[in-house]
Amino acid sequence: MKTPKYLIPDLFMADPAAHVFNGRLYIYPSHDVESGIPENDNGDHFDMRDYHVYSTDDIENGVLTDHGVVLDVPSIPWSGRQLWDSDAAYKNGKYYIYFSLKDRNDVFHIGVAVSDKPEGPFVAEDAPIKGSYSIDPCVFREDDDTHYIYFGGLWGGQLQRYRANKAIECGHEPADNEPALCPKVAKLSENMLEFAEEPRDLVILDENGEPLKAGDHDRRFFEASWMHKYNGKYYFSYSTGNTHYLCYAIGDNPYGPFTYQGIILTPVVGWTTHHSICEFRGKWYLFHHDSRPSGGKTWLRSLKVVELEYNEDGTIKMIDGNP
Repeated sequence: MKTPKYLIPDLFMADPAAHVFNGRLYIYPSHDVESGIPENDNGDHFDMRDYHVYSTDDIENGVLTDHGVVLDVPSIPWSGRQLWDSDAAYKNGKYYIYFSLKDRNDVFHIGVAVSDKPEGPFVAEDAPIKGSYSIDPCVFREDDDTHYIYFGGLWGGQLQRYRANKAIECGHEPADNEPALCPKVAKLSENMLEFAEEPRDLVILDENGEPLKAGDHDRRFFEASWMHKYNGKYYFSYSTGNTHYLCYAIGDNPYGPFTYQGIILTPVVGWTTHHSICEFRGKWYLFHHDSRPSGGKTWLRSLKVVELEYNEDGTIKMIDGNP
């Protein structure tokens, strides 16, 4: 079993989205700042004001270049507070960051910012993506250059406030014996700035072909969508949230359904588990975070990386999150 190692000791970074652009590995994390606000289930203690971008040619030795602040709250026209998880994509000569941000009514939406370079700086669009809500965008590029966006997160991520893409009066989770709330997936428009369709439920099935139940806290979706493709199969990975597992499910197309397979990463130090999976120079890597360097403060997290390995049948070898 591989052992995770830390990447950035001098700044608290979390939620890393890793991509290879122009043969170089880029990491797009969120940035934790001490808030002084007591911890609560809505995540008000996460005082996240800007994004940095990191890049490397040598991830094995953790040699990173910090490209500095590439986007911050004051530069986003519709901003309220809290730049949570983000992801990046490339198409037609432009680079895009998709980010979670609360508007001035404290409602999360997903925004887009654009740059000519993968390291930024990025310029935000005037408004969030129409019809977007909740948090944790992940953008997946299919082989035909079609892009899909995945998103959603419970509790502070506000996914429980919506049904069928519409806000409901009293947000709540389903009963334990009802199907769990699903992450969302939508194809992106050609200009990468809009949903090309209404977001759909990404359904995760159990071994009997039934949707996971809301009370199945060790397996049901909570937040942290990520999609990657391996040997022709689609791997949707995610966090179970309050049980702290990083899990995955496999499907035959970007929309699913996906069948639960198991745990990628056991619980780390700190409440949250958020990640990305990326191939670089013939090896697969899991990027994630924990709170050990900050003494377990869940709002001050540090980036980690570990090599990801597959079994012959395509399943993923489990990694110890707290060795």
